[in-house]
Amino acid sequence: MIFQFGQHSLDTETVELKAGSVAVDLEPQTFLLLQFLIENRDRVVSKDEIFEAVWEGRIVADSTLGFAVNAARRAVDDDGKAQAVIRTFPRRGFRFVAPVVEAQVEEVIDEAGTDNPLTPRQKARSSSDEPRDGTAATRPGAARRWRMPAIAAALVVIIAAGGLAGWQPWVTKVEVANPEKLAFPLPDKPSIAVLPFENLSSDAKQDYLSDGITENITTALSRVADMFVIPRTTTRTYNGKPVKVAQVAEELGVRYVLEGSVQRSGDQVRVTATLIDAIKGHQIWTERYDREVKDTFALQDDIALNVLTELEVKFTRGENARAMRGNTQSLEAYQQLARGLRLYRRFTKDGNAEARQLFEEAVESDPEYALAWYLLGWTHQVLAVRGWTDDPAQATALALELTHKALAIDPSGGAPYMLLADISAREGRYDEAITYSEKAVALLPSNAIAVAALGRILIFAGRPEEALAPMQIVKRFNPITPPNLSRTEGLAYHSLGRYDEAITALERARARNPKGVQPLAFLALTYADLGRMEEARAMAQKVLEVSPGFKVKGFVNILTFKDRTKTERVRATLLRLGLPE
Repeated sequence: MIFQFGQHSLDTETVELKAGSVAVDLEPQTFLLLQFLIENRDRVVSKDEIFEAVWEGRIVADSTLGFAVNAARRAVDDDGKAQAVIRTFPRRGFRFVAPVVEAQVEEVIDEAGTDNPLTPRQKARSSSDEPRDGTAATRPGAARRWRMPAIAAALVVIIAAGGLAGWQPWVTKVEVANPEKLAFPLPDKPSIAVLPFENLSSDAKQDYLSDGITENITTALSRVADMFVIPRTTTRTYNGKPVKVAQVAEELGVRYVLEGSVQRSGDQVRVTATLIDAIKGHQIWTERYDREVKDTFALQDDIALNVLTELEVKFTRGENARAMRGNTQSLEAYQQLARGLRLYRRFTKDGNAEARQLFEEAVESDPEYALAWYLLGWTHQVLAVRGWTDDPAQATALALELTHKALAIDPSGGAPYMLLADISAREGRYDEAITYSEKAVALLPSNAIAVAALGRILIFAGRPEEALAPMQIVKRFNPITPPNLSRTEGLAYHSLGRYDEAITALERARARNPKGVQPLAFLALTYADLGRMEEARAMAQKVLEVSPGFKVKGFVNILTFKDRTKTERVRATLLRLGLPE
C-alpha cells in the first residue's frame, strides 16, 4: 500500500518515504510511527497505543516519543508550530491530519491526477528469510494489525541488497569479534562495555562533560541485575585510543559495545550514541540527541533506557528508579563535581585543594548531593594520609562527619563505606574496617577499587590469603586489570611469601602505571626479601627517578599493618636500599 499526502508518499511494501521522487532517510521507528499514525488517521491515538505499536510495549521515555514525533514532522516538512500533518492533542495523543490518498503498489495518483506507474519490485515473503538478530526494525508483530508482513519481508530484500540509507543504523556492518578470542566466555546475561564518549568540542575543558556522560550511563546500566557491565575503571583505558569494536569485545569478553560522542556549543550539546553487537558485527541502534546542556540528565537516562530496551532486558520498577534517578538534579552541582573529580584524580596537593573547593561548591548548589559530600570527605582524609595538614586528626574527623552525611542522604551508596573502612583501618579497628569494606563490595560487586580496598585491609589485618579470592572474581569484570588491583594482589602474594607471583603482579601494575611509586617500592622490597639486592637497589633508584621527593616516612605511613613489626621491617629495608628517611 502507498499513502500519498502533499508531495510525500509512504510505501509500506518497500518501506520508503519519498518527497516527490527523492527518498527521505528515516530511522525505522520513525517510519513505523508515520505508518501507524496514517493508518489510524481517523482518530486521535494515545501515547500508550503508540508505545505498544511502535515500541512493542517496551519501556520508553516520553522524551523518546517526542523525538520520534519531531523527526517524523521534519521528514514530511511539518513542525510543532504549524502541525499541518501531525497534530498534538494535549493529554490525549496525536493524529495525522493531512489529506491522504491510498493507492496500490502498481500506481500512485499525483496531485495533478495523472497516473504515475511504479516499477514493480521483487518481494520476499518467506518467514525463514527474516533476520535473526531480533532488532526492533525486523521483529515480527503478527498481533499488531497495523504492521503489514510485507514490511519485514521487504526489509529482508533491502538488507540483502545493502541499500536504503535510512535503515543503516540497524544493518551497518562492523568488524566481527571472534568468539574464540574472547578473554572470557560470554556471561549468561547481556554483556556490555560503554566506551569513553569522544569529546568533539574544540575546548579540551569540556572533557568533563563527555567523561560524566560515559560514567553515568555505565553506572545506570550496572545497577540493573540482568546486565553484565564492564566498569568505567576498565573502559577508561581506551580513552583517546583508536580501537576497533571487535578488539574491545575480545579483550573484555563482552557481546555489546556502546560508543558515542559529545559536542558542546554554548548552551547546546549534541550527543550521538551507537549500540553494536560485536559478535554479529552490526549496529543495533543509533541516535543523535540535540539538547540544551541543562537536559543532560534526561539525555543520559534516554540512552540507558534505549540500551536496555534494545537488548530486551527485563528490569523492575525499583531498578529503573535506582538506575535513572542520578545523584543530583542540579546541572550546576553536577558540573562542579565532574570538574573536581578530574582534579582529585591527579593525586597532588594542589589538585586535592582545587577539587575540595569544587566539591564544596557542589554541595552548596545541591545540599542533597550524596556523592559530592562523600568526595569532599575524601579530600580531607587525603590531607591526613599524605601529611598535607598540621592537624590530621581534625581532617579525619571531618572526613568521617561528611561520609556519614552522604550515607544519611543515600544509604544505598556503596562508595562511602570504603572511606569508613579506610578510617577504621588507620585507627586500628580492623574488624570494623573489614565489615565496612565488605559492605562496599556487596553494593559494588564489580568495582575493582572497592575490591582492592577490601584486599588491602585484609592484608593489613594479617589475612592476606582471604584477599586473593575477591580479586580473582573481580578480574572478570575488569579484564584489563586496574593498576591498584594488581598492586594489591602483589602485596598479598608478598605477604604470603609467594615472591615470584608478587613480582608478576607488581610488574603488571607498573606496566599499567609507569609513574606509580608504590609498585616500584613493593618490587624493591620483594627483590630484597629474595636476596636479589642488585635488582632491589635498581628498583629503589627508579622510585627516586619517578618521585624525587619520595620519603620512607611518608610511604610507611600508608601501610597500616596490624602487626607493627611488619611496618618497621619495611621501613628498615627501604632505608637499607638507600631511600631517604
